[in-house]
Amino acid sequence: MKAHHAAATMTDVAQAAGVSHQTVSRVLNNHPSVSSATRRAVLDAITSLDYRRNLAARALVTGSSHVIGILVSSTSQSGPVSNLLAMESVARARGYWASIAGLRDNDPQEVTDIISHFTDQGVDGIVAVAQTQATVEAMLAAHVNVPTVLLTAATVPAEISSADIDQASGARKALGHLRELGHVTIAHISGPETDLHAAARHGAWLASLPATADPEALMAVGDWSAMSGYRAACRLLAGSSGPTAIFAANDRMAYGALRALSEHGIRVPYEMSIVGFDDIEESTCSIPPLTTIRQDHTQLGSTAMQSLIDAMRGEPARCVKIDPDLIVRNSAGAPNH
Repeated sequence: MKAHHAAATMTDVAQAAGVSHQTVSRVLNNHPSVSSATRRAVLDAITSLDYRRNLAARALVTGSSHVIGILVSSTSQSGPVSNLLAMESVARARGYWASIAGLRDNDPQEVTDIISHFTDQGVDGIVAVAQTQATVEAMLAAHVNVPTVLLTAATVPAEISSADIDQASGARKALGHLRELGHVTIAHISGPETDLHAAARHGAWLASLPATADPEALMAVGDWSAMSGYRAACRLLAGSSGPTAIFAANDRMAYGALRALSEHGIRVPYEMSIVGFDDIEESTCSIPPLTTIRQDHTQLGSTAMQSLIDAMRGEPARCVKIDPDLIVRNSAGAPNH
């Protein structure tokens, strides 16, 4: 049986490296005033002694846990995942670890419980992805006593930092592209009514309609899934509104709409144009390749985490909106009059 030895201490590291206790502390905290040779000696000693910092003790001394709480909606979609990875990467590069909790139902009580858990952990700050107004209100009602950044399309108090991709701008770019091609009657497959991103995209579509258009006849609601897009497109095609183009609120619903159009013998883009939103990986492989709006979730995650770190340093709150890009492929063309 392998013998157990007492864990190495910072004093042991200092003696092995031939430096002071304070110098070891500076190396551990990435202080710039340590020479490269001294830093290497300390790191070599840490490795040889298998030294592990006692983070709980460090938190008691410094008043900082160096942990950031991240509240996200539980999802397997590629955009939110890249957003989360970017936040974690920026946090780690700044010397922080991430404690991640996923919302299953966007229930206000669940939000309250997660914030309480983060508070009990002594996190230094919180980033919360708030996709619904109920989640935003639950965050505000929680009276969080640490710096917080909300990733949300909602308007939040000026003292709280927020970040998001400009959903309305993206929708206007998609609709503007269709208008430039000559489309007047544009149908919309919207996302869930409680989702703030769906509401922003829907609002931009409504604002773009001609005064004579009937919004109810030109809209069908989906749930972000491809199958809901298929069913929504079938409902639109069964109506009498006669659209020449469809703006789907996300790419997956656009894929479902493409299937419905194919089954109805409607050729895209010659007899119907379609534009999506998100630019997920599969958008280049749909038939035809999908014209869509690209959201840079990696930039959003990095921006959100940097905003939080700035807030933890006492800098003023700020609201950041990232403009998305129109990606033109082959699913939209001039209407076939």
